[in-house]
Amino acid sequence: MPRTKIATLNLRIDPGVKEAVREAADVEHRSVANMIEMLIRRHCDDAGIIVPEQNEMFPGKQHE
Repeated sequence: MPRTKIATLNLRIDPGVKEAVREAADVEHRSVANMIEMLIRRHCDDAGIIVPEQNEMFPGKQHE
């Protein structure tokens, strides 16, 4: 079941980092947004930070 994206994150980063993320995403056949999300999730996992899933944050919300 696909997850519904409900949050937007706008940020400013060094152009070289942006290009590196684009290249990394291309190598893994991911979108830049998905690549950044995966990197954040990996970092949180390594740091012991729990990332709640949408159904945990919004228990009454049904996904189609």
